[in-house]
Amino acid sequence: MAVVAPLLALLYSVPGLCRWLARPYYPLSALLATAFLLVRKVPPLCQGLPSQREDGNPCDFDWREVEILMFLSAIVMMKNRRSITVEQHIGNIFMFSKVANAILFFRLDIRMGLLYLTLCIVFLMTCKPPLYMGPEYIKYFSDKTIDEELDRDKRVTWIVEFFANWSSECQSFAPIFADLSLKYNCSGLHFGKVDVGRYTDVSTRSGVRGPRQQGLGWGRVPGSPPALLQLPGVTRGLSPSHHRYKVSTSPLTKQLPTLILFQGGTETMRRPQIDKKGRAVSWTFSEENVIREFNLNELYQKAKKQSKPREEGPEEPPGVQAAAGHPDGETKKEK
Repeated sequence: MAVVAPLLALLYSVPGLCRWLARPYYPLSALLATAFLLVRKVPPLCQGLPSQREDGNPCDFDWREVEILMFLSAIVMMKNRRSITVEQHIGNIFMFSKVANAILFFRLDIRMGLLYLTLCIVFLMTCKPPLYMGPEYIKYFSDKTIDEELDRDKRVTWIVEFFANWSSECQSFAPIFADLSLKYNCSGLHFGKVDVGRYTDVSTRSGVRGPRQQGLGWGRVPGSPPALLQLPGVTRGLSPSHHRYKVSTSPLTKQLPTLILFQGGTETMRRPQIDKKGRAVSWTFSEENVIREFNLNELYQKAKKQSKPREEGPEEPPGVQAAAGHPDGETKKEK
């Protein structure tokens, strides 16, 4: 049994390994991560290399190279303690291995170090990590559609992820968020995503939330054009559909990805939280943390109970349906 279980696990992971090997990013990253090992250990390549070993063997590591490799192993183990997915583990191994390879090549020969550094830069500019393309039940918003959808039906709860494709953290969280959407999506609980790297106006717009949730209502100023609205304590001329999302796209703030829970069209919770300096408080984007912090099990049960009266109740007039809007009729990607 001790032999069968690892064998079954290996067979189960074969399709995933084949998909990784079929993408150029992973084989090329593995080649760059093991470049020094190949140069130092393969006899045709290691002949003539300088070495500090007492026996002068150029095809074996000297004591300084062994220290650097051991330090690399310790760093990778420390970083992988907070990794959630296999992609994060492999990404950490590739990144720190390339750094160690650059140090080892520069120590060996400055020309070899410059050549390796050039190859890494070319690889970084031409080969991007593959994006998640698996099954999901997520609606993708633009800078124009997110406000309309949040205001369409206030009975619908939305969990929206603000992400950018260049962020490795967002790429690692993509399969987790997709799995959550497949498990918890229903007529009263929906999942959405906004690419703030593409639609930068979403995170920087300066509009305000309409006071409709507060029961204040909207009113036109007598004698003013229809576009001007009279709001208690709010400057005139602002659109009621604009929200303050305040999600910084700067890598220094570490606010990507950001999950925001919208109930009744209003933000009620977000992770990660932001401190006084505008930096994100450290938070692990694991499936367990999202389920616990956002109370997804409770939200799912409440959303299903609220959706039953709507499904079993009398049919509304066409005009009411058009005004309320039913996101269930939208086309989404199903598993």
